[in-house]
Order: sequence, then structure tokens, then C-alpha cells
Amino acid sequence: MATMADVARSAGVSVATVSHVLNGTRPVLPQTRQAVLDAIDSLGYTPNTLARSLVTSRTRSIGLAVSAISNPYFTEILQGVEAAALEAGYSLLIADPHDDPGHERKVAQLLHERRVDGMIVAPSAHPHDLVGYLRRHAVPTVFIDRVIDARVLDGTPAGGDEGAAPDGGTSWYDQVCAESAGPTTRLVSHLAALGHRRIGMVAGTPGLSTTEERVAGYRDGLTAAGLAHDERLLASGDSESAGAEQATAALLALPDPPSALVTANNAMTIGALRALRRLGRSVPDDLALCCFDDFAWADLFSPRLTAVAQPSRELGARAVRVLLDRLGEPRRPARTVRLPCTFVHRTSCGCPEQPGAAGRPEHREPSQPSEKGTVS
Repeated sequence: MATMADVARSAGVSVATVSHVLNGTRPVLPQTRQAVLDAIDSLGYTPNTLARSLVTSRTRSIGLAVSAISNPYFTEILQGVEAAALEAGYSLLIADPHDDPGHERKVAQLLHERRVDGMIVAPSAHPHDLVGYLRRHAVPTVFIDRVIDARVLDGTPAGGDEGAAPDGGTSWYDQVCAESAGPTTRLVSHLAALGHRRIGMVAGTPGLSTTEERVAGYRDGLTAAGLAHDERLLASGDSESAGAEQATAALLALPDPPSALVTANNAMTIGALRALRRLGRSVPDDLALCCFDDFAWADLFSPRLTAVAQPSRELGARAVRVLLDRLGEPRRPARTVRLPCTFVHRTSCGCPEQPGAAGRPEHREPSQPSEKGTVS
């Protein structure tokens, strides 16, 4: 098996230069770097990552903790994380915290014990223990998909492990998520423009920032359209298909049921469609439907689903880049990055199919991204 010394002799450089090329610890002239890479290739040299980690205190690995990995949305986030990590020369360790506060704390500890350089985590609705552990052990972390309240990040007592942030109180956790409120408002406004006056919503798990923001967007859409807020039209599907099926059935059983419905994620869209089929209702004749989350087969339903598409793969890739920035500059100001969603106009909302629309790209309207230097 070739050694680093063999590579150095073949390239005509010192062992230290080979180390600098492999670890990126010092600039090397392009022609010298190429000579080292050519020698590595010709000799079939494989770096000893364990030995390198002992020297550099880095394992070049990232821990990813996201719930419901079987959900296509999180699967695409995983693909984005994996591609960006591989491009940067990092391996990936994956765990499912099951959206359970106690379990996510254990998952974080297990990943930390594997000496990952940093973590990307989709937090639960009650992440105090998780944040406390990460803070106490100074684990570089990017929260993805869901935003955590700044008071939790900064250590304001609210239960669970507590401790001071490294700079005396300002949060040092970065967050990467998609816009939620504005795109939901867009769905409600579209349905209102079509003449609907009783627009219902099947919302996600209480306490999650995505749920709160999409509910806020729903209410903003009603206000903008001059429609009354009827709290009976807002039901919780708990972010799951079964819960959404029950919630949709309950909404349709109201004395004055909604004529249109917004579902707040892809799993709940499936549940709503199951309820409608079981009750013998059709879309959009009996109920217009718009959903948050586009997915690969949304265009195959009849009618085709009008939806908000999240940039799931880009969310994963951006989270990796933000984490690498944090690893390179640990005391940099924390930031929250919000990526734009896209309104995908199809026909489940009740709009007619355009001639020749089948098989061609849908009408898509992107929202605007934002980035804040501090967590808000």
C-alpha cells in the first residue's frame, strides 16, 4: 500500500507539501498541487482519514438529523446535503430523531460521540434539551427547515439544559429554511380570486415554526381578501396523512363546510385526498384544493395539483455551505437564510386546463429570498 512518503518521492516534493495538498492547510502552487494529485492517482494512494483526524481534530464528517426520511421532501433535502458534502470532501452520518424532543437529544449526542465536525438538524417543536446539549458541548450546528425562536437559541430559561452562548448571549446557530407565510398567503389569495369565500386549512404539528408561519400566511390571505376568520375552518392534521384525513372529514362535516382547502404539507395532501375519495367528493367540483409542497407525482393526479414547491435540494446544499462557513469562522455572526418557494399553477384549484398544457412546464411564480445577519 502506497504511503504519503511514496507520493512525496514520486511528485518530487516534501511529505509536508503532500499533507498541505491533502488537508488544504496551506496554499500550494498549482503545478505542485497537480504533481501531487497525479502521484496520488498513479500510486493509488488512499489517505488514512483516521490518522488525519487525530492530527487535525477534524473527521471531515457531518451529522444530519431529520425526521421522516421516507417523506419525499426530506429525502430531497438529504440528497442536497449529501451532494454538497461530497463535493466539499465530507462524509455524512444520518439519523432520524422522529420529531421527539427526548429522542432528538439522544441522536445529537450519538452523532457528537462519532466526532462529526458539525450537524445539520431539523428540530422538533420543543428543542430546548437539544439546543442545551449543542450549546454546552459547543457543537457547530445549522438548523434546517424549521426556525427556532431566538430566546431558545440564546439560552433564555425555558426548561431543559441551559448554558451561555460563547459570546455572552448572542445566538451562534445558523438556520436555513424556505419562505412559508408568503407562499401560503399566495395560495389563499388565488382561491379567493376564484370566488371562494369559505377557505379551510389543514395545518401541521402545533409548535413547529413551519406550522405557525403557514397558519399566519393563511390568515393574512383571508384578511387581504376581505374574508372573515372562521376558526372552525382551521384544523390540525399534525403533519401526517392520517391526521389530515380525519381533519378534512371534520371540515366537510361542518354545517357550512369550506368550498376550498389548503393543505400545509405533502403528507397531509395525501390524507385530504383519501378523505375526499372516501366521502365521494371530487376535486375541484366539490372542493378546490391547493397544497404546500410539490412532489414528483403531483402532476400525475387528476386534476393536477396546484402547489407551492419548496427548493428542498437547495435547502440541503445551502445548509452544508452555511455549516462549512461556520467551521471556517466559528465566531462569525449567526444568520438565518430563507430561500424562495415557487407557486405552481395547475388545475386542482378549479382553473381550467390550458390547451396543450399536459406534458409541458406549469406556470411557476417564484417568491423572493431573504437572509438575515442575526436569527430572528
